Amino acid sequence: MFNIRHPQKTWFGVGSVSKVVEEVNFLNGKHLLFFTDKGISEAGIADIILEQLNKESVEITIHDTCPPEPAIQDLENIFDEYKNKKFDLVIGVGGGSTMDIAKSMSVLLTNTGNPRDFLGIDLVPEPGLPTILLPTTSGTGAEATPNAIFSIPEDQVKLAIVSTHLIPKVAVVDPELTITAPPKVTSAAGVDALTHCLETYVARNATILSEVYSLEGMKLISRSLRKVCKDGSDIEARSDMALGSYYGGVALAGAGAGAIHALAYPLGSRFHIPHGISNSLMFSHVMKINYSSEIKKFAKIANILDEDTLSLNEEKAAEHSVDAVKKLCEDCGVPTRLSEVDVPAHAIPELAESAFKLERLLNCNPKKLTLEEIEKIYQSAT
Repeated sequence: MFNIRHPQKTWFGVGSVSKVVEEVNFLNGKHLLFFTDKGISEAGIADIILEQLNKESVEITIHDTCPPEPAIQDLENIFDEYKNKKFDLVIGVGGGSTMDIAKSMSVLLTNTGNPRDFLGIDLVPEPGLPTILLPTTSGTGAEATPNAIFSIPEDQVKLAIVSTHLIPKVAVVDPELTITAPPKVTSAAGVDALTHCLETYVARNATILSEVYSLEGMKLISRSLRKVCKDGSDIEARSDMALGSYYGGVALAGAGAGAIHALAYPLGSRFHIPHGISNSLMFSHVMKINYSSEIKKFAKIANILDEDTLSLNEEKAAEHSVDAVKKLCEDCGVPTRLSEVDVPAHAIPELAESAFKLERLLNCNPKKLTLEEIEKIYQSAT
């Protein structure tokens, strides 16, 4: 038996942002809590939605200072600000960090407890407020996942609130909202989306259903990531990336991520490296130790990534997937070695210890990794 989880409704396509008011009315939203960040506000993206909503009979409370890569303390502070106020709908407009805060607040406002009480799997007892999420980057797929990720600075780790109750009622995926994403954000987010599709495809928990999304997401991203890194105004490439990112989020909900994410999280929490970059640093190095555990699948990945594998046996083709990912990351200008982001070699044992504790992720990885193997992966990435 297996399952897949989606938002209750998803709007996709250029101009789909116009459907927000329709969905607010359908959900009978009158008192809205609206989350975004300064960059999205300054780019005028939040105003596109707010101008529509201001024509309706709704009250809107705007929180436009969502931080990047939020810590659990950030969520606690936001919860303290709004916990005694009444809302009936939450909207999140932004990247994964903003959407994770919006999702988390939706359940914090309907459940008894504090944010740290819900870090873990299925610890949220009651549904949250209805939530509408609009991604402005093509990377995390947070508009479709049951996860919200927060760093725990005192432990130098990242942990997640994981619950089906976090999946929004509505996802509005409009590629036009990603047009203003800067090149560095576009490339890092795109690589992040690719890791989601690839890791879920080879995950131990992968199913026939999740693989549909993983494979299609990889195809969309692999054909358009280089294009969108060269020309951010290419709306066709932006559309491929937006849909591929969404598919990656659905696949995550069905299969889970693996060791790439497990090794990336300590880099983010300890050295404040953005999540997409943390993934790019670990991407090919984890694949190098994983590919022999899923030869057929990694051979197919090589083919999707446009490697010429016709004259190769399956094992050699699978090996080529590692180089293909490394080349893609390099072409998009994202780092693939720890030395490029000033992570010192003496930090590796501590990073390995932190990664080894992330059983939720490592249990999905196609190869069971020991602490020593994790340390060696970090060393290979120096």
